[in-house]
Amino acid sequence: MTLTLDRPVCSALLPVIGADTLVPLIDGRQVTYANLDGAASAPALASVARRVNEVLPLYASVHRGAGYLSQVSTALYEQARAQIGRFVGARPDDVTIVVRNTTDALNLLAGVVPGRVLVLDGEHHANLLPWVHARRGAHATTVLPVQPTVAATLENLAAELAVGCYALVAVTGASNVTGEALPIPEVVALAHRWGARVVVDGAQLVPHRGFSLAETDADYVAFSGHKTYAPFGAGALVGRRDWLDTGTAYLAGGGAVRDVRTDRTLWQAGPARHEAGSPNVLGAVALAQACDDLAGLPAGALAAHEPLLRERLLTGLATLPAVRVARLWPDSGEPVGVVTFAVDGYDPGLVAAYLAAEHGIGVRDGRFCAHPLLAHLGLDAGAVRASVGVGTTSQDVDRLIDGLTALLEHGPAAHYVIVDGCWAVADDPRPLPQVPGLDHLEPTAAAACGPALP
Repeated sequence: MTLTLDRPVCSALLPVIGADTLVPLIDGRQVTYANLDGAASAPALASVARRVNEVLPLYASVHRGAGYLSQVSTALYEQARAQIGRFVGARPDDVTIVVRNTTDALNLLAGVVPGRVLVLDGEHHANLLPWVHARRGAHATTVLPVQPTVAATLENLAAELAVGCYALVAVTGASNVTGEALPIPEVVALAHRWGARVVVDGAQLVPHRGFSLAETDADYVAFSGHKTYAPFGAGALVGRRDWLDTGTAYLAGGGAVRDVRTDRTLWQAGPARHEAGSPNVLGAVALAQACDDLAGLPAGALAAHEPLLRERLLTGLATLPAVRVARLWPDSGEPVGVVTFAVDGYDPGLVAAYLAAEHGIGVRDGRFCAHPLLAHLGLDAGAVRASVGVGTTSQDVDRLIDGLTALLEHGPAAHYVIVDGCWAVADDPRPLPQVPGLDHLEPTAAAACGPALP
């Protein structure tokens, strides 16, 4: 059965690399890859790839080089820093630190917070583990359970802030599991009333809805290039300068210091204080280009594209009684384009392997680095996640529904086995891409993905 939906057809908002990539199926056919796993790592925008190729010939050391290309690279790097900060509404006194990813940014911030941290247990591990493991003694972290509704969660947060003495509240901008979030301005108002600052994990929010520090009055935001259509190894922490100017340097090394002797070190202020070593110039330039492209979309385009695709996906899933969609709060606002679901009678890893091998669709399975949240949702065994972005089309969504429909009506066509903890096609006939570095692998080995519940 092929799904037909009487809904608007959505084309890609921006061209992405890999949109026309063909992948093999077990029946010998090749189909265009339907990438519904952007919440894990989004493809590069075509403009980002062009920008990287444009500046590659200009690459050189930055900040301390007198050569012409060093000066050019320094200018490109600092311009990228300004573009990244502007994209998330940085205030005039805010600082933008280029890091590897959201995890890196939040670990950096964890090292400079001068007091206790309050965090919800529904966070991605990147916004849970840094606080739990880095904050000890007088600066210990309190992990607050999420409640059945947004209203109750906010009430619980307010009650804890009133009796505790916190320096920082860490909160997601959008869940990587359900796409939902607490209203950031309300969280900020609560925290500020009791003298705490707020850091927003913007990994899933910033690329999909936009975000502004100035408009929300949040104090910090962290996000990743690989989720913002710039998978070149850079991310950012943007926010208030004082803690970052005086806190412990994240990495000890060249570039972070003003003067060093064997008996003392004079550190730079931020951002240099936390960017020791040779910075990722190309990654910063790539992220800046993606930020500019997303900001340059017509007003409202980004906010409208994903809800249409998400609603199309939910409508299709609703036709399948065996599929259960995860939702955390009945009173949350419009989620971003992330939908997590379970298929009765099928292991999530098997569903994901089947969709890839028999339909050329990429989704995520497991517990999505959010184990406490999956436990709240009754999904300790994991689930399947589909996510959409600027390169997603309605045809991609329809293929997923058609694939799930075929699974439930006919079952898998191939025989699947568990290899190294992950489902794979037994005696997989699909050829590997002709790319150097893969020639020593067997197809089934290449399909293996490590632990079953990452």
